[in-house]
Amino acid sequence: MAALAYTLGKREINYYFSVRSAKALALGAVLLLTACHAASRRYRGGDTCEYLLSSGRFLGEQVWQPHSCMMHKYKNSEAKNCLIDKHVVFIGDSRIRQLFYSFIKLINPQVKEEGNKHGNIPFEDKSASIKVDFLWYPEVNGSMRQRIKSWTEGSVAKPHIIVAGAATWSIKIHNGSNEALTQYKINITSIAPLLEKLAKSSDVYWVLQDPVYEDMLSESRKMITNEKIDAYNEAAVRILNSSSRNSKAKVKMFSVSKLIAQETIMKSADGLHLPESSRDTNAMILMNVYCNKIMKPIDGSCCQPQPPLTLIQKLAFCFFTLSIIGYLIINLIHRNNFRKNKSCTDLESGEEKKPAISTPNVSTLEMLLHSFCKLGLIMTYFYLCDRANLFMKENKFYTHSSFFIPIVYILVLGVFYTENTKEFLPVYMHIRVLVAAYLFQTGYGHFSYFWIKGDFAVYRVCQVLFRLNFLVVVLCIVMDRPYQFYYFVPLVTVWFMIIYATLAIWPQIVQKKANGNCLWHFGLLLKLICLLTCIYFLSYSQGAFEKIFSFWPLSKCFELNGNVYEWWFRWKLDRYVVFHGMLFAFIYLALQKRQMISEGKGDPLFSNRVSNVLLFISIVSFLTYSIWASSCKNKTECNELHPSVSVVQILAFVLIRNVPGYVRSVYSSFFAWFGKISLELFICQYHIWLAADTKGILVLIPGYPMFNVLVSTFIFVCVAHEISQITNDLAQIVVPKDNSTLLKRLLCIAGFFSGLLLFSAMQDQSRH
Repeated sequence: MAALAYTLGKREINYYFSVRSAKALALGAVLLLTACHAASRRYRGGDTCEYLLSSGRFLGEQVWQPHSCMMHKYKNSEAKNCLIDKHVVFIGDSRIRQLFYSFIKLINPQVKEEGNKHGNIPFEDKSASIKVDFLWYPEVNGSMRQRIKSWTEGSVAKPHIIVAGAATWSIKIHNGSNEALTQYKINITSIAPLLEKLAKSSDVYWVLQDPVYEDMLSESRKMITNEKIDAYNEAAVRILNSSSRNSKAKVKMFSVSKLIAQETIMKSADGLHLPESSRDTNAMILMNVYCNKIMKPIDGSCCQPQPPLTLIQKLAFCFFTLSIIGYLIINLIHRNNFRKNKSCTDLESGEEKKPAISTPNVSTLEMLLHSFCKLGLIMTYFYLCDRANLFMKENKFYTHSSFFIPIVYILVLGVFYTENTKEFLPVYMHIRVLVAAYLFQTGYGHFSYFWIKGDFAVYRVCQVLFRLNFLVVVLCIVMDRPYQFYYFVPLVTVWFMIIYATLAIWPQIVQKKANGNCLWHFGLLLKLICLLTCIYFLSYSQGAFEKIFSFWPLSKCFELNGNVYEWWFRWKLDRYVVFHGMLFAFIYLALQKRQMISEGKGDPLFSNRVSNVLLFISIVSFLTYSIWASSCKNKTECNELHPSVSVVQILAFVLIRNVPGYVRSVYSSFFAWFGKISLELFICQYHIWLAADTKGILVLIPGYPMFNVLVSTFIFVCVAHEISQITNDLAQIVVPKDNSTLLKRLLCIAGFFSGLLLFSAMQDQSRH
């Protein structure tokens, strides 16, 4: 009864909530979220610099997350490249001096905090012609005004960046009197026009005063209270942000330091000055504000304008727009024709007339336009997520709860949706060897097909290449990224061609031929040995490898950042696993042909004794690899060993999963469903699950991390499934079975890629 109730309940759920209804819900969510974020940008402003300077939160003890954007962690070399030939001035009190030291340590970490604390401190990096000066002006008074005024006059060179701020000395010297606050307002009012004049040609930042930890203040500083600091900050903000001034040239208020201090001031040594980690965070924020628009780091979305559309992106936009218009026109024409032929009532006889002709079938052109219409809408979502400044992005930050809760949730769903099966190889790989296991299956699957079917026709090759590469080619165009950026698809594509070439070249050895003469098995093994030799040679000859893939037009596909090193590294990392998959397929099919394995439902794969021994070895091997992978400390050493040992865990899992009959007889339909769209999931996560080309996290619902993960994951999975269907539909149209038609399509595709290479060369020339 329980099983019957479960089955009926499952049917009822599937009836009311299908994949189609899930996609409709995802579409509604995307439209609603797009409208909400667009409205928020319109009414709250979309300047991420303002967010970086004024808001954020701590993700961990020392990880600061600005509101709605990502902050790049600048290295010394990057900081020098950004500030080359620049003059930066910090003017103010001891707190500004702290910020000065943290800032110059980003340029030269060897700098020590030496020198006169109550005097000017110069710094210069001659290699990059960078000058950074600290000017000791602890009060906003006539002296500070005179120094700032000198920069507005033509005789003195203006600094490129000015960071100013002071107040605590005024509170201390005047014992927190109201007269001192009044004088502060007068002085800052006199300085404001000068700062605004400088802001027209320089970046000017006024640092608001951080709160203090009153319990730790010395007796001589007890008059510096948070109430007084708030009053001084309020005066500075009101005067410097006066609406009468030009908003485009206004002085930028560095108020984020207050938020950082609220969380960390209790760690201060004296209750007044921030701990070093907080000072470093402020300096990194300042570096992001100025340098992101210059350096344009992928993981620094704060203060970066939306990149302009390239020529290829504009052409893609026009193509998808025309596809949508064309589909709507054809659909409208079909609807009108259907209405004309719709059954109507004969007025004389009162009987219903049948239409003269039946509803026409969907034409190839309509299917094509429908697919491109849906693809265009999906690519718009991709662009909005990871190229436009519409949705928010955040830096990655690991916590145990954010990692394990979704994992446990998915595992529970996978176990819940379990069904019987007769399949032999549903390989659900360990997460540490995920890519290797996918490539293992690539070797296993394609070898099995060619060995059993003996089908080396061009149609088969084109079908596989189209299904593998269609999404990535579209993303390269829409997202303006090189083909090698999506390294996994080039990797799988090249290995497929290697498998095809190995089996297709003379002599073609397939199962049918080998069954007639066992010597052909040795011929195939000889081919595999030659393949292994080539792999071994290329893996230890980087020069030969790079020469092969540096020829045009291969170089356009496999170069990243001007060279093919990244491609060589990715290929080398899993160089043996496809060979292992091919060899495993050959051994398994040979044993199956000779009926040396038992695949009956519930029966062990081999005899009980052999099965138990294999199972024991597999479990020990699986655990040993997992322990080794978890304890490996050196990434370089792990990468060197991975190609040779990853197969251990893969084979161990395969045997654990398939040797016992009771385990082999069931599988998770939930995981199997995801397995069918695994390639699309892997590629789509670059832009619509993660963000900034996987460097960050897409934030659709700010303030609710777990809910955001659920919603973004739901949309991400629905999009991946729809892209998989679109790819399958287009594959049937673009790659027909008829050889003459296929040849014409291949010529068209060659023309398309020739045009793409031409436009790409034009883009590269215009950029340089």
